[in-house]
Amino acid sequence: MKTIALIGLNLSLLGLFLFLLTRRHLLTYHHKRRLWLTFLAVAVISWMDIFGSIFYAPPEAYRFIGSSALVFIALTSLLIGFMSTRFTEIAEILEHHKIIGGGVYSFAYFVLGPTVSFVAMASIMVAYTITACISAVSAVGNAISFTAYSQSPNIKMYLALGILWFVAGLNIAGIRQNARFTFGVFILAAIIFLNLIVSGLIDFERLGAWARLHSAYATAAADLQKGSWLTHYGTFVHHIAFCILAYSGIESVIQTAGLVRNWQDIRKAYWFLILTGVVAVPLISMLALTAPFDIARHTDDLITHYATILNGHEFGMMVAALAAFTLTMTVNTAFVASSEMIERVALRYNLTWLTAVNRRHSLYRIHLMNATFFSGIMLLTSGKQDILAGMFAIGLVASFCINMGCLLIYRYRLGTVEIEYHTSRFGTLVLWIILVSCFGVLAVLRIQGTALWASVTALVLIVGLLISRRYAPEIKEEFKGDITADMIAYLLESRERTVHLFFRRGREPKHGMDERAPGLESLEPGISAWNSVYITFYSPRAGAPPKAHPNHFRFSLSKHTFFQEMVYLLRLIETEFPDRHVVVHIGWPLSSWFDRLSMGVMYLKLIRLPWMFPAFGFIMRYTTRVSLPFRRLKPQRPAQDNPETNRGRP
Repeated sequence: MKTIALIGLNLSLLGLFLFLLTRRHLLTYHHKRRLWLTFLAVAVISWMDIFGSIFYAPPEAYRFIGSSALVFIALTSLLIGFMSTRFTEIAEILEHHKIIGGGVYSFAYFVLGPTVSFVAMASIMVAYTITACISAVSAVGNAISFTAYSQSPNIKMYLALGILWFVAGLNIAGIRQNARFTFGVFILAAIIFLNLIVSGLIDFERLGAWARLHSAYATAAADLQKGSWLTHYGTFVHHIAFCILAYSGIESVIQTAGLVRNWQDIRKAYWFLILTGVVAVPLISMLALTAPFDIARHTDDLITHYATILNGHEFGMMVAALAAFTLTMTVNTAFVASSEMIERVALRYNLTWLTAVNRRHSLYRIHLMNATFFSGIMLLTSGKQDILAGMFAIGLVASFCINMGCLLIYRYRLGTVEIEYHTSRFGTLVLWIILVSCFGVLAVLRIQGTALWASVTALVLIVGLLISRRYAPEIKEEFKGDITADMIAYLLESRERTVHLFFRRGREPKHGMDERAPGLESLEPGISAWNSVYITFYSPRAGAPPKAHPNHFRFSLSKHTFFQEMVYLLRLIETEFPDRHVVVHIGWPLSSWFDRLSMGVMYLKLIRLPWMFPAFGFIMRYTTRVSLPFRRLKPQRPAQDNPETNRGRP
């Protein structure tokens, strides 16, 4: 029966893939003289990372939470599928603001500035580093599982170092994998894994897996029923934290956003990953973790050993070769992704010496730096998969937390005005709380991984802050703004006794600023272009706003808060114009719900201004120049002249 089923499966797969290969624009297409990847090509690139994680994530989850790992891997897949909708939203936000690529680093930089972006960069660099290291270790563990060196840790570590430098050499030589090659490997991996799944399902009862599956579900249910609801939540978070490695490639879709035409392709790619990964990863994990052998002795070659039990040594060696090849490709993905992110940072801060290329147009300095850093981590951890897994989980969850936190802040600041696709903010908040809880659990229980992650994060943050202080692009944006001396000089030209200061924000009415010209009276009595100025405080990270009028002045908020800058400016006006009456106009906030909430909190400081400046007048109002339409009523004849109303009268 198994033979017939496998023959039918392989013939069906062969026909399907031959049909797909005959389709035009399956992986790439041209539009406006540029080559774009389709959603399938992007999804396949991310799927290769997930294929690689299947070989090391399930045994590592089993190592820490036992047989209930197969249950919580399935629950984690649902959580990751829910989070992928948020990644789609982030992709649209980045595209709307013309930020191409960069993923978590670019989004954190856009929302929270350079400091948090360097923390995000450090977290994702830790994830890339450990992806390369743990993939190399797992590739060696599967490749030599049928040899006498399978139990030698030193041999494994040296061979893993060899894989790291081999891949680095390929990248320095300019040899890169393209979408068609990756799709070919995906076809091979899909055929082998589907044969593994079908064989496992057919032999499920023969191997006595039903009893172990029932025991695993009973153990998971018992773990969630102990103690109070707080204990239940702690157990849930603890188990999810150790299963999240199975979906380490889910974030790489955003990293490839610059290769697709728009965010709609990113959305389709995530749907492809959800519909396939939510089924495949838990199913393979369930089959392998219910197999009749000692899983603790096969944490390095779990899937390979399970394939050997199912279909013999030949099939096991085929799976081992696939594991070694796909995991080596995952190492290459880590090299490429980390080099692209470092290149983006170097271009942002004008570090041209770091982005130098060789004759093969390869970023050889970045690749050498990555290979050296990856090798240092490999030697520091002695190539132990459990330590690498702990550090990997810390970095991965940290980047997820930063992503979801930045998305929450963005949505509560700007709402849905700028984006078409949006998700529930409450759902994002719940997801962020779960991820932060997972990070806390991992930080406490995986001390070595936490220490390594914290050290790398601190190193990247220190170096990044030193570079940003000297080469930050915000420095140029600060110089694009105005200086207070220009505003004072403008007001000194007026001889009127009253001076009006309008503090306006991004979405507030301009109070006639565009209509008013020097020498013309405003529609508001007593206010003209000569005795009034409009003040805008801007963040250099977002860029200086355009100067709307000669009496519009823009000041940077680089070192102080809005309130501190406002007080400093009013002190300066008080000193320069002691004999004039100053009226301060504060516009009514219209930006968003979160913005209005922030303004309400700011009232605690703003209400102190009249006591700090008793000679000034303060006005907060909303002024509109839109007049109500006048409706002209149709004249009617008097009642005595109207024949309708006079009908029946004498």
